[in-house]
Amino acid sequence: MSLSMHRVSVPVFVRGLKVLSELLKKAEAYAEQHGSVPDALISARLADDMLPLSAQVQRASDTSKLSVERLSGVPAPKFEDNETSFAQLQQRIADTIAYLDSVAESDFAGSEARAIKLNFGSFQPEFKGDDYLLTFALPNFFFHIATAHDILRNQGVPVGKRDYLGPYA
Repeated sequence: MSLSMHRVSVPVFVRGLKVLSELLKKAEAYAEQHGSVPDALISARLADDMLPLSAQVQRASDTSKLSVERLSGVPAPKFEDNETSFAQLQQRIADTIAYLDSVAESDFAGSEARAIKLNFGSFQPEFKGDDYLLTFALPNFFFHIATAHDILRNQGVPVGKRDYLGPYA
């Protein structure tokens, strides 16, 4: 059986975003149970030079939707990165999943060979589509999911490896 670019991207991104949504639900419940201010969790960082939880969610969203846009050519929605509550972060995840689910497998035709060029100032990597997905997009996406998990864990939210891996059904 061969794997399609769609199968290795869209369902993987959707699953990861659903895991992230569950992590945020646990964080919100933890804040309520412990009388914590949700803003403290949403703005928490692992280190001073790292992005806060809210930005980890935003980057996971951006990485998934922009990767699919680059590979499929289907324009992704633009979000303002202004979420400040758990409800807003959950809505962003839901909106990202809705976009991902709207992209057809046929939109990925030929994407494994598509030229992908990124522009991060002085860092401007170029990839073939399959290399981009496997060596840049997916690792970057999972970095932000793992970092969100680790921020919550560091703040005392009772999440562990099973929460990160998500359900198997």
